Amino acid sequence: MEPALSVRRLQAARLSLIKNMERKYGWRVVTMIHREERVTFFGIPLQRFIDIDDSEAVLRAIRTTPPDKPIALILHTPGGLVLAASQIAMALKRHPGRKIVIIPHYAMSGGTLIALAADEILMDPNAVLGPLDPQLSLGPQGPVVPAPSVLRVAEVKGDKASDTTLIIADIARKAIAEMQETIVELLRDKMGEERAREIAKTLTEGRWTHDYPITPEKARELGLPVKTEVPPEVYELMELYPQAPGNRPGVEFIPQPLPHQPPHRGHSGK
Repeated sequence: MEPALSVRRLQAARLSLIKNMERKYGWRVVTMIHREERVTFFGIPLQRFIDIDDSEAVLRAIRTTPPDKPIALILHTPGGLVLAASQIAMALKRHPGRKIVIIPHYAMSGGTLIALAADEILMDPNAVLGPLDPQLSLGPQGPVVPAPSVLRVAEVKGDKASDTTLIIADIARKAIAEMQETIVELLRDKMGEERAREIAKTLTEGRWTHDYPITPEKARELGLPVKTEVPPEVYELMELYPQAPGNRPGVEFIPQPLPHQPPHRGHSGK
């Protein structure tokens, strides 16, 4: 019974904090946080990423939000399916009210695509986004490789490239073009067609590895609307999505109040 009760306590604490945030800031708060839960099926932590279930849930949340209500989407994800991330990004883009994406730690790959739909991106000073170069799977048991690298291999081999390599290169070319068009669609009204295409090319052409950390400073250089004022409640919320424990903790410290928060003063009786 204890694992089930622990899950319910965590869920109740999350919902309570989300309700408080909605009242305080006037937002509709939606979370998409992919972490391994401390309490999981038979104690086995499951790896999470953006999938169709996520897109269905987020689209339902957006659809049931009043048109003039701002939406704040809290993102913590390594990425996931392009289809699911694209659906979420386009649905968020179409919402008439203000869109805010909040990134307390990281939003890589598909998470970055969703962030591009926002009018404002709030990142922790140490949080990161990631490149959007499509990743291709080379068969059921094959490796996952970046599309720009496939094109490069096909270009280097030229006439010596196998039919399989040429077919994969053709798919890679289409995947990059499709991703760039989605990025342009998300950014065009904020910065114009030409600048949007420049950013799309930078994020997809393979300039960086897929896990390259795009810091708030780098994101601003690209022209993204990034600020580093993350509401303190977001950090409290992240504490309610605990990682699955190992045999021993890898990081330990004595918790202290954040620098901008005064320490809690209890009743000393004096």
